[in-house]
Amino acid sequence: MLYREAGQFKTSYAADMAIFPIRQDRIAFGALLAFAFIGVPLLAQFEVGPFGHDYIFKAILIPFLILSLAAIGLNILTGYCGQISLGGGAFMAIGAYAAYNFSLRIPELPLLVSILLGGGMAALVGILFGAPSLRIKGLYLAVATLAAQFFFDWLFLRVQWFTNYTPSGSVNAPQLNFFGWVVNTPAERYMLALMFVTVFAFIAKNLTRGNIGRQWMAIRDMDIAAELMGIRPLYAKLSAFAVSSFIIGVAGALWAFVHLGSWEPLTFNIDRSFQLLFMVIIGGLGSILGCFLGAAFILILPIFLDQVPHAMGVPLSVETVSHLVFIITGALICFLLIVEPHGFARLWAIAKEKLRLWPFPY
Repeated sequence: MLYREAGQFKTSYAADMAIFPIRQDRIAFGALLAFAFIGVPLLAQFEVGPFGHDYIFKAILIPFLILSLAAIGLNILTGYCGQISLGGGAFMAIGAYAAYNFSLRIPELPLLVSILLGGGMAALVGILFGAPSLRIKGLYLAVATLAAQFFFDWLFLRVQWFTNYTPSGSVNAPQLNFFGWVVNTPAERYMLALMFVTVFAFIAKNLTRGNIGRQWMAIRDMDIAAELMGIRPLYAKLSAFAVSSFIIGVAGALWAFVHLGSWEPLTFNIDRSFQLLFMVIIGGLGSILGCFLGAAFILILPIFLDQVPHAMGVPLSVETVSHLVFIITGALICFLLIVEPHGFARLWAIAKEKLRLWPFPY
């Protein structure tokens, strides 16, 4: 009975088109942001529960936020514009290495600008590899983006200029200094990642609700009909590739600088691309919320399943537990896609609709 919009009248077009038109959603989202920005740092400062250890930040929260950001970028291209991409790992690598070289070769450049320029370089490459989308689509376009993945895997591994001629090919991130704020502790790194994700998620949500977002969805639903309506496929598809690659590139720079600190080219291999694609599909195509839900499922569920046998006192070897995690995770993915092909975002929407009508059947 608490989740009802009865008595909440919309008296303007802006109120009707708000991201959260129902007051309860706004309150819940504000409480979530307050907990993320204020509650988690306070719990970490006073070492309350699991937040008193660095593990929850290094292994769960920071990777979850950055991978959610990368999934948002891929969802703009695949979920909203309908262009299948298997090059997410390559664009993350471009953002990471471009930001690294900008900060290395132009020391006067602020680190924030280096990260954004890394995303800009990823956007340029995304436009280049997105050009074939004007002629091909579907699995053929997926193969074209897969070529980008393999090409940049080879490029960053063989051309030593990108790694500053280090013998091992491994590079170290610069000091995280953002206009005088030196980020050192895991809690500070979490706050940095959270700020990036919040800003880019808000931008992505408004882009998809605006004119350009409607063009992307029209191209996704039927590109020929969209062109007959006056939508330019060249502008719509390449803008989707540019925005998607930019966000993924920024996520790649954050993954390298904030999460890893030191990385090698194989960090962004084909496995990373498939991981991002699975997050988008499981979370829900065409949903910003689905990116977070899919990232939580792919990242956090295996960590949880890995700890269950030890917590229950079941004597299993590490190899057996690892295999069981893969089997259970794969089975749950198959079950989810059979029950609800539109992913967790659709399940969340159905639950909200049921809650709005409860206890009445209709």
